[in-house]
Amino acid sequence: MPIRTCVVCRDKAGKRQLTRVVRTPEGVYVDPTGKLNGRGAYLCENCWERAVSSDVLAKALRAPLTEADRERLRNAGFKS
Repeated sequence: MPIRTCVVCRDKAGKRQLTRVVRTPEGVYVDPTGKLNGRGAYLCENCWERAVSSDVLAKALRAPLTEADRERLRNAGFKS
């Protein structure tokens, strides 16, 4: 099973225990399949709000998060 690291707390977990967020040309989205093209980052359940409200996720994705991106991620919430 692939091991991934949460970009906020740096805890390691299996790929299925974390949620992948991906940067696409259209914006930043939750990737439930884990297979969308684009730069991805993984988040654990406890770090979801901190990632959306700070610049940690933007740094991991190497792109600024727009307000629309932040709102989309807040509405998506944590999905495992």
